[in-house]
Amino acid sequence: MQSLVDALNQPAVQPKVITNIALQIVELYPFVAYMKYLLSGSVALAMYVSVMIGGGMLYIDDKARGVHEGYLVTPITGLELVMGLNVAGAIKAVLAGISLTVIGSLMAGLGVIFHPMQDLELLCVILVTSIAFNGMMFLMMVRVDDPLVPRAMFGVLNTLLFFPSGAIYPIAAFPKWLRAIAIVDPFTYAIHGLKAVLLKDGGFAAIQYDLLFLGVFGVGTLLIATPLFKRTL
Repeated sequence: MQSLVDALNQPAVQPKVITNIALQIVELYPFVAYMKYLLSGSVALAMYVSVMIGGGMLYIDDKARGVHEGYLVTPITGLELVMGLNVAGAIKAVLAGISLTVIGSLMAGLGVIFHPMQDLELLCVILVTSIAFNGMMFLMMVRVDDPLVPRAMFGVLNTLLFFPSGAIYPIAAFPKWLRAIAIVDPFTYAIHGLKAVLLKDGGFAAIQYDLLFLGVFGVGTLLIATPLFKRTL
């Protein structure tokens, strides 16, 4: 009887088969707040607006007001004029991109801007993005004389370039024809590069193809636009 009493007083043996049913949530894709997800698109859009106003429209407005006569009569070459106009627009785009990246990161709660290596990566993406956007806009506006044309094109270009870029929705969810547009859209590579640094911390390996495409695209469009530039009154 004493052995039986001692056995009953032993701690309970846990069952080898779990009888309780529990639901365990496993996230295949980490949750990212939508405010953080939209930051890359907001930075790229701010740079695009800066280029549109400060780069593409600037020369056309100068021609409409006659201001361009002052520097067309100087001995500087057409290439120097093109480079000067594009550098001026690129500086404005870079300042807009840096400002919005810093302010947006603080508002979204991203601490990436406090790491020097990530800051260098962001600066590289912003620089090549400004070059690509400037080259694209200057190529479109190099033969335009009417100042109303770029303002009319602004909304159309914004729709065609911004929405297929993956700034709002993932590109993988697009139909095939829209993904084909995203492949040649410079916005796509700018936003992918910004997301790779801001959200994923992928390093230079994650943005090398974005930097390559944007750099080649920007230099290529400038080289095409330079011989199309008319150095006439």
